[in-house]
Amino acid sequence: MKLAPILLVEDSPEDVELTLNALADHNLRNQITVARDGDEALDFIFRRGAHAGRPSDNPLVVLLDIKLPKLDGLEVLRQIRADAATQNIPVVMMTSSREGPDIKRSYDLGANAYVVKPLSFAEFTEAVRSIGMFWILTNAAPG
Repeated sequence: MKLAPILLVEDSPEDVELTLNALADHNLRNQITVARDGDEALDFIFRRGAHAGRPSDNPLVVLLDIKLPKLDGLEVLRQIRADAATQNIPVVMMTSSREGPDIKRSYDLGANAYVVKPLSFAEFTEAVRSIGMFWILTNAAPG
């Protein structure tokens, strides 16, 4: 059985490495694709550009940073929710922003969860582990 991919949208190489390591610790067999900016994330989700030939399955979950080059995470979220084919993809905002307006806007745009990245390595790893356990192993994803 082919497992749906996980999309990690993150521009910080350190956070990418920490997230991938934390997810790998749980022996997840899902393919994890990393997009380094908002444009690349939308190309993956909508199967265009370099991702035009990818299988048609939607990501199991999108782990989305807010502060990204080219197109910010809030605009990526808005575009995901605006399309009938992608509007039900679970999107977890995983960001360092504790700003009230960012949190409110994320939920207004349809984020499923908002996780503030902890500063310590151990806390960051535990946060990613918890996200993985719920969204990848526990949650029943749409269609």
